[in-house]
Amino acid sequence: MSKEMSTPNGRGGHLYMQTNEVKNAVVHYHRSANGTLTEVERVATGGAGSGTFKPISGQESAPNSFEGAASVILSPDRKFLFATNGGNNSVSSFAVGDQGKLRLIDTKPTGNAVEGKSGTAKSLAYSPSKGMLYVVHSFGPDHIRLMSVSSDGKLTPRAERYTCNTADKPHRVPTMGVLSPDEKFLLVGTTFDVPIAISGTYPDGSPILWVSGPNGETKSVASNAPDPDGIVIHRVNEDGTLGEGSFQDGGGGSPFYIAFLHNRPDTFIIGYAVGDGVALGRIDEDGRIGVGKVVPIDTRRGKIAELCWASVSPDDRLLYATVFGYSNITTFHIDGLEIRVAKDPACPVVEGDGTARGLCGDVTSGPSDNWITPDGAFLYQIYGNASKLVGYATKPDGSLEEVTSVAIPYNSPEGLAGF
Repeated sequence: MSKEMSTPNGRGGHLYMQTNEVKNAVVHYHRSANGTLTEVERVATGGAGSGTFKPISGQESAPNSFEGAASVILSPDRKFLFATNGGNNSVSSFAVGDQGKLRLIDTKPTGNAVEGKSGTAKSLAYSPSKGMLYVVHSFGPDHIRLMSVSSDGKLTPRAERYTCNTADKPHRVPTMGVLSPDEKFLLVGTTFDVPIAISGTYPDGSPILWVSGPNGETKSVASNAPDPDGIVIHRVNEDGTLGEGSFQDGGGGSPFYIAFLHNRPDTFIIGYAVGDGVALGRIDEDGRIGVGKVVPIDTRRGKIAELCWASVSPDDRLLYATVFGYSNITTFHIDGLEIRVAKDPACPVVEGDGTARGLCGDVTSGPSDNWITPDGAFLYQIYGNASKLVGYATKPDGSLEEVTSVAIPYNSPEGLAGF
């Protein structure tokens, strides 16, 4: 059965996740018509993940290693799959063949040296019209590096480098890079102005979230709170290189996740790790953004819920947002320029082993990347501290019903892409 024949609506498809183990691999699952997953293969990337180590905080074992998203992506034509190798700062390209099978084509370093126990390459955006791959790293100063992609998937690292730092913020942590649908702009989300690995922890292990600012006053480590500069926007030049970054107001604390709507190419949603909600934004032809009000989730369990990943349904009516600190998912309705909560939570809590805590202090199972099927029928969610990848059937009211669960490596996995 060919790749094209195996994926019409109602016939299932394929899902890919990186293990992020020290010997990194991409796991390929077959997705059946009823949403269940069957592992097909594990294909080595030729690079190193961070394992259970979490570079952002310096913890020896914790989920959500890089505070990022989109570490595994497919080219729009499904010809190639790209994956980061955060442990040694490299990127791997794969050919996607019949029945979704993967063949490693190339693995190349991003150009950023590894300092300490692990590198931090962790988010990818691909411009097919420019043949360019944009690689975001958690730690800078060279947060964004570029790679040219040949017609046969070979990677060529480039010398260009770009930062998300400002003059008084030398340790910023971007989360992900996203290209606008017209490929004219690269939007970069951020989470911390100072990572926990630098700000440190209190004796009880809880993170230090307030530090001394440049004027001596106490300041939150969260980006865009209060300084309105949490989203960085670069114009994409004709040759695929980037213009100078424009630091713009992300609308709320730690604008972590950015996803464009499918049918409105100037409109995107933002998920806020510290703002505890989501908002709609728009970008104009000059690369200026405007962001609406943040629509919050229920934070009675504690604030800084870390709403960090999101998937938009194909019809742009429902938004599924992963809440790291609460170990579940909240669903929102999108109606024109209005967002409102549909189901909070949309699914039961998935329990971890009790060793990981979110910024709100709650024990968490470490949910990270999620992915929705092209027909909108199923949503898949990584729960790293529970060693589970869970699949849900989506319901019209926004609720989620578990239909499958497969075992995955402990704490390390990240990145979901499929068709």
